[in-house]
Amino acid sequence: MQNVINSVKGTALGVAEYLTPVLKDSKFKETGVLTPEEFVKAGDHLVHHCPTWQWSTGDESKIKPYLPKNKQFLLTRNVPCYKRCKQLEYTDQEKIVQPEDGEGGWVDTHPTNENLNEASGTAEMSNEEKSDSEEAEDVQNNLGNAIADLALADDDDGEAAVMEDSDLEEEEDEAEAKPIFDREKLKPKLNEPSGEIIQTRTYDLNITYDKYYQTPRLWVSGHDENRHPLSVDQMYEDVSQDHAKRTVTMETHPHIPGPPMASVHPCRHAEVMKFFIQTVTEGGRELGVHMYLIIFLKFVQAVIPTIEYDYTQNFTM
Repeated sequence: MQNVINSVKGTALGVAEYLTPVLKDSKFKETGVLTPEEFVKAGDHLVHHCPTWQWSTGDESKIKPYLPKNKQFLLTRNVPCYKRCKQLEYTDQEKIVQPEDGEGGWVDTHPTNENLNEASGTAEMSNEEKSDSEEAEDVQNNLGNAIADLALADDDDGEAAVMEDSDLEEEEDEAEAKPIFDREKLKPKLNEPSGEIIQTRTYDLNITYDKYYQTPRLWVSGHDENRHPLSVDQMYEDVSQDHAKRTVTMETHPHIPGPPMASVHPCRHAEVMKFFIQTVTEGGRELGVHMYLIIFLKFVQAVIPTIEYDYTQNFTM
């Protein structure tokens, strides 16, 4: 039944996207949405700092005129996935975000281990370096707190955010921040109790621009160890069960022909990003639009925690 509902919603949103005009003026700071030009800018920044990502054109018949022909969507291939979500060893560090939101909450399976972060590298740091590190850590903790106030859930009203005209300001101050996800728990155990070696699944990830929601949208397509496509049920094994078939649904890719792909629904992306922007602003800094996709990939990792696309690469803010 849920699949039928998702299919009907997908069709309706496809019509709505077709009728929605292309966003021309920047509303990034006010509402957390992107113009196509800002999406390309953020994509260029991601490709430059994370070389595993690249721009792709896709099917010639599906080219969107509001995006450059050679920059229709972003792609990274053969991302490893060592475990199924149910195999994660939950610890007391894990928490449920907004448990009373009516949708089951957003389970953060990889919260920051503050004690470990504070302990690492302290012995070799000068007083000035410690001050910079503490400032950057405060910014990162603020972002983590922002995540804790929002849940990625379906938006039943299906309406795009209303935007007002504004000018985009470029940020001047930059501080280095460390990624917030602990990947140690995701390292595979080479041998199960049965003595068998765990075979690694791989995923291709795409980031497209959603014209209706005016935000990025993540798509995933998986293969088993023999490069055979994963079934729908198999891919849902690699999705947090709090999001499977609700936040993550099977839909038609806007640039690639073929069977439906798993997609993280973008109905709350702008709201989450707006909260990030406000949190950083309250800390006396500005979040540049070019950082959008770097942060986007951080917060959607709570939905697909075992797909290891986020390789703890530092980012500036």
